[in-house]
Amino acid sequence: MRKRSRRAFLAGVGATGVGGLAGCLGFELESSSLEPSLVENRPDAVYVPTHTEGMAMGEMGSDGGYSCALTYSYPHRFWTVTGSDTTQVEVGSDDALHLMPVVWHSETGVIPSDVSPRVDVTRDGESVVDGLNPWPMLAQQMGYHFGDNIELPEAGEYTVTVSVGAGGERRTGPLADTAAAEFEFTLDYQPSELRDLPFEDIAEARQGTLGAAEPMQMDMVPTMQAPTADDLPGTVRGTTESGDAQFVVTTLDDATRFGGKEGQQYVAVSPRTPYNRFPLPQMSLSATLSRDGETRFDGYLNEWLGPDLGIHYGAVVEGVAAGDEFTITVDSPPQISRHEGYETAFLGMPDTTLTL
Repeated sequence: MRKRSRRAFLAGVGATGVGGLAGCLGFELESSSLEPSLVENRPDAVYVPTHTEGMAMGEMGSDGGYSCALTYSYPHRFWTVTGSDTTQVEVGSDDALHLMPVVWHSETGVIPSDVSPRVDVTRDGESVVDGLNPWPMLAQQMGYHFGDNIELPEAGEYTVTVSVGAGGERRTGPLADTAAAEFEFTLDYQPSELRDLPFEDIAEARQGTLGAAEPMQMDMVPTMQAPTADDLPGTVRGTTESGDAQFVVTTLDDATRFGGKEGQQYVAVSPRTPYNRFPLPQMSLSATLSRDGETRFDGYLNEWLGPDLGIHYGAVVEGVAAGDEFTITVDSPPQISRHEGYETAFLGMPDTTLTL
């Protein structure tokens, strides 16, 4: 049975860890955009953005093994990704807010990469937003999440329904035991409250430099980070990089939970952003494992979800020995939309080789 609880408060979650923050900006919500101009000559890497933003949190609920929190912020620009090309999405003149249904696995806190939430918004029984699939996104403060700018005709209460599928087959542990879920929330949209959310400039000297804003710290909603190398299971073989992404490689002696047979091993690649260690889902990866010039494995690395490995990519192999060469090929970079600071990174991603 669906459960829900009211959490009617504003979460002031501007990133205080970034040095040189200026005061809150003055603005009018009726303007098409609150954001400063983009930094010129941005690097092809993760960089410090022009500003940080706060977030409002409405209600939370649990159903089908999932939890969901309805959060929102100012409408803001973002970039969609097709292949290795990005397209900037500007704030529309009628956009009211940036809606973010944060969905996670209740027991493990893992934010699933194999579901696509559907959002429907009604008011007084009339449809306002029908069948919206928020973009999977990557942001420096929130990490991996789902979000989109939406239009609302006026202030007041709206009913927001978030539907989530059971998930894919490549899951391990309790993540494999989820069911389809539905959450119903009441959203009280008040432009005056939206104006009160923190919106802070970062010092110009830091904008566009290599680095990142600090992740949000929220008691009620997880911000998922990839495990540190020390916390990964198995035998950690090392770290390599491509396109500013970091790949930590570990091997597990028991591959049975990943579809392998007894005696086979599992090679796992855990990709993450620099600085904030956010996982990078929705990539297409393949790999070659060679020993003394002989190919031992050549194939795809499938994306999996697990309580100990989180979002990762892996393959079952016959065996790994010290000194083996492991080459990772990015067939397609992360096909997730990007907030400012990530839109120029994780696009051109050359092959990278690690000696195990």
